[in-house]
Amino acid sequence: MHIVGLIILAATIYFVVKRYEIRMVLFASGFLMTLIALEPNTAFEAFAARMTTGGLITAILSVLAFAHVMRLTGCDQHLIHLLVNGLKKVRPILVPGAVLATFAINIALPSAAGTSAAVGAVFIPVLMAAGIHPALAGAAVLTGTFGSMLNPGLSHNPFIAEMAGVDVLEVIGTHSTATIVAIIIGAIALTIVGLVRKELKGHEQELEQDEDFKVSFIRAIVVVIPLLILILGATELIAPLAEVSIPGAMLIGAMLGMAVTKTSPVEVTKTFFDGMGTAYSSVMGIIIAAAVFVAGLQALGVIDALIDSMIEFSAVAGYAGTFGPFLLAVISGSGDAAAFAFNEAVTPFAAQFGLGTIELGSIAALAGALGRTMSPVAAATIVCAGYANVNPMELAKRTAPGMILATIAAMIILL
Repeated sequence: MHIVGLIILAATIYFVVKRYEIRMVLFASGFLMTLIALEPNTAFEAFAARMTTGGLITAILSVLAFAHVMRLTGCDQHLIHLLVNGLKKVRPILVPGAVLATFAINIALPSAAGTSAAVGAVFIPVLMAAGIHPALAGAAVLTGTFGSMLNPGLSHNPFIAEMAGVDVLEVIGTHSTATIVAIIIGAIALTIVGLVRKELKGHEQELEQDEDFKVSFIRAIVVVIPLLILILGATELIAPLAEVSIPGAMLIGAMLGMAVTKTSPVEVTKTFFDGMGTAYSSVMGIIIAAAVFVAGLQALGVIDALIDSMIEFSAVAGYAGTFGPFLLAVISGSGDAAAFAFNEAVTPFAAQFGLGTIELGSIAALAGALGRTMSPVAAATIVCAGYANVNPMELAKRTAPGMILATIAAMIILL
């Protein structure tokens, strides 16, 4: 069963790389695996469960709906025209700057998919307008989506702290150097990828150019107001904003856009809900299909076998704790399952392998996050690819070199 699952996995990767309809490929592969396992209902359950994943749906649908309203009101064009000329003057640092900015925002907004949705709505169109290739623009935002490792509220940090019997800030302090080195490597590697592929300039997206176009700062700033609300709320700099959810911030932004541009409320309402429908079809559709694919891998026991193998080879705990969660995250789009499984089964005995509990637990969590950042089926990848209008595999190909090097560097630093 495991071999059959790996064969289907390889075939899935082949068809995705060949740019077949990704929703069809992921769903068909996942459903086929559940049929082979004689558990077809598992696919239907995964499909239904992902259809109603509350946090994911509310973030993605509301953000993309807001983006549609910004396009209707023209506010997005004002922001792009405001920034694009200045950005072209700092082109060499444009991609790494976007990576580091996303990373910093992800510390405050610890959801990778939520950060991709909120930040991508602003950064990706601007990068594309500045001449960055769409896939590289999407990859720049995606690369920065493991900043949550430095957030005390991330589930892995208190979990490791409890095992080690220390304060959560001590856990973050232990892996902070490795995490920061990882993002620097990721930013530099992605820039090199852009240079090699000649994607750092010359790919300007068509702007609504008009010699008489006058940039309105007020209209331009409306686009980033929801993001500012979320950041200020997450950091508790303005206490009342801490209660504002992602959909709430997007609705505020849409209403402000309507007010400053005097656009018809009827048109704004229609566009907002049309945008939600488009988001569900183009982005959530892929995420739902990916859930079926992962369910298929689970039905054939591929994921459990990988986790068991990782735990079995605890004699080389450092390598198992690094590359086990990393590889599983690439395959499944989430590094949490492998990291938690490893940390529950092996990390408590870290001293027997000559390793520190905090260090071993941290590398498992960080490696899982880095692997997810180069997974074509991760929600954050799919969201960024949707903004860039490219195949998610195109983003994964560009982030892969940096994530692999960052994982190796993090292992050396922590272990």
